Amino acid sequence: MTDYTTVTADLPMARTGAIKLYGREAFAGMHKAGKLAAETLDMLVPHMMPGTTTAAIDRLIYDFVLAAGGVPATLGYRGYTHSTCVSINHVVCHGIPSDKTLKAGDIVNVDVTPILDGWHGDSSRMYLIGEVPLKARRLVEVTYECLMLGIEQARPGNHMGDVANAIQRHAEKHRYGVVRDFCGHGLGRLFHDAPEVVHVGKPGTGPELKPGMIFTIEPMINIGRADVKLLEDGWTAVTRDRSLSAQFEHSIGITDTGCEIFTLAGYDREQGYC
Repeated sequence: MTDYTTVTADLPMARTGAIKLYGREAFAGMHKAGKLAAETLDMLVPHMMPGTTTAAIDRLIYDFVLAAGGVPATLGYRGYTHSTCVSINHVVCHGIPSDKTLKAGDIVNVDVTPILDGWHGDSSRMYLIGEVPLKARRLVEVTYECLMLGIEQARPGNHMGDVANAIQRHAEKHRYGVVRDFCGHGLGRLFHDAPEVVHVGKPGTGPELKPGMIFTIEPMINIGRADVKLLEDGWTAVTRDRSLSAQFEHSIGITDTGCEIFTLAGYDREQGYC
């Protein structure tokens, strides 16, 4: 049975396993943090070119977030020493910034989570570096479509399984693999909270979506099999068959009639979603 708790001013911010239901003040805070996340990803666009190092991307994000009055949530999180994750080609997620340079033909995910006034704005998007092969571009397009189809199912009365099934059906229609090892999560004043947001599932299953819920949806889609492995650094996850992987992520909140996306960015405008 799923437990829910309404967040009040005197409620300690702790992970209890219960799904938190927030009010409009929290939504306002999430919109501000989400806007900073979106602006951060938009800021990177002219820098995402061959020859740029992933360490330089990390520094750009650090400087930008601090200048806006925020703090990167990943900096110091469980010993992580960077302001972002940069995942290239067959890296599924949590790629560590380094002196590695981007090359023409790469597809790159950048994941940012600025904290602004105590709220976490969590988002990631894909960048195409130079001329990218058609099969890679198509993977990126379908992954974004998976995210938005999942978001379309995020409304009160539906279940997490409805979100997951929309993502899974669309990905598998294109014969892609949907990563099971990583998932979305609850968000707010805590970086990671209940519920887990898996990206495969059956309609009508999982926690019911209720107004006030705040969480991320972040499907990771592979051209090949869904299997991944973790590298010795303890962070970097790669596709086991070395096939390309793509990911998009938005932070959303469930309303009385649907959901609000806190992290809409330039890419979403280009695709006609805002």
